[in-house]
Amino acid sequence: MQALWRREKISNNTLMVVECDGPLDPARIRRALDGFLEICPWPVARLRRPFPWGKLHWAAGRRAVPGSLPLLHQRVDSPKLLHTMLEAELNAAIDPRREPPLRVSILYSPGGRDAVRTFLVFTWFHPLMDPRGAQNLLAHLAHIDQADGRAPWDGAPPAFVPEPDPRPLSVRGRMGRRSRAYMRALAPTPPVSPGSGVTTPGRARFLQASFVYRDPAGGRAKREICWRLALVGKAMAELWSRRGFPDEPFLLPISVDLRPKGDPGPTFGNMLAFHFARFRPSETADLAGLTLTLRRQMVEALRDGQIDANAVAMEFLTYRPLSLMLNDLPGTAARETFSFNCADLGDFPGSLEQLFGARVIDAYHAPSVLPRPGIGVFFNRCGKENNLVVSWIDGAVSEDEVTRIVEVIRAEMDWIEAH
Repeated sequence: MQALWRREKISNNTLMVVECDGPLDPARIRRALDGFLEICPWPVARLRRPFPWGKLHWAAGRRAVPGSLPLLHQRVDSPKLLHTMLEAELNAAIDPRREPPLRVSILYSPGGRDAVRTFLVFTWFHPLMDPRGAQNLLAHLAHIDQADGRAPWDGAPPAFVPEPDPRPLSVRGRMGRRSRAYMRALAPTPPVSPGSGVTTPGRARFLQASFVYRDPAGGRAKREICWRLALVGKAMAELWSRRGFPDEPFLLPISVDLRPKGDPGPTFGNMLAFHFARFRPSETADLAGLTLTLRRQMVEALRDGQIDANAVAMEFLTYRPLSLMLNDLPGTAARETFSFNCADLGDFPGSLEQLFGARVIDAYHAPSVLPRPGIGVFFNRCGKENNLVVSWIDGAVSEDEVTRIVEVIRAEMDWIEAH
């Protein structure tokens, strides 16, 4: 989908921002990076397609050159400057054909009484890995740092990439065709989004806020993805009403992590399948009822094997030229994709409380979004803090509209600001 905006050079970057309570030694992080590249070269791979029908794939040499992965170390003197630099990272589009698909930055800010707040930032080209993969990568680097020259992982590195699907091609082919038929029938008309009509998109932007529950005991039910999806739909329905959009069904992809529960799983490659939720803006008036509807949709997709079929179909897409993909969803040729994006990116691992000698205070992810739909809402948790990130494209929505979406979500979640 990002290739639909190739001429506009739209960024496909994602950020992971980890805030620490003390300084981080760049030499220590550099040693960990170089130590990891000696074992696994994927962070400095290049994206290749040998010919139009060839497989789109990552290609890497057997051994990476030390220092081949960029590492920036820079001082920032204010929260406003920090946010400006993070948005600049989001917009500095990575060209995976010509440069490493991963950048690492250390941004430090002197605080009161000689205290230092440090932000470790990973910026990557989204197809390299998903947010959980980025957390895995950080865990690998921390493990190498703690090994202090000894062989990490007891000399037996984990599987960094997924194993090939063992099912025969004939079986996977049938599943892929079933998924394609499903995608074509998903929406009879192209979806409407805040980015509809945007021909010259602006910069990628994001807003991040941290909250805690006013009543922690009452927050358990509101962690479920179906509840949160219904709530984000309510906030979007208000935006739809102000824009005068019709009461046509929302269409949006909900990511499903394919890793075994409780298992770190592979680091590289997006280990995701997708379920596609559909509901009308008017249905968001009843959050409890809509939650049940969305839960039923997901159960039916699991029962029918559709999520598994979608994962198989995504693998086949690596062999298909873009021109053939434009028939799979109504409106794709006109760059209409989904109504908005929404995801719960889960909990930041408690095992990463300490990194390179500093304590982790908070961590969140900020992915860029396409000009259409033009906006995405993302949740994650770090310790007791609930992070809410809204990513958008200038021209699709305004900062005031984003602030209102955050307020609607905060009020229904019964959150108060963490800081």
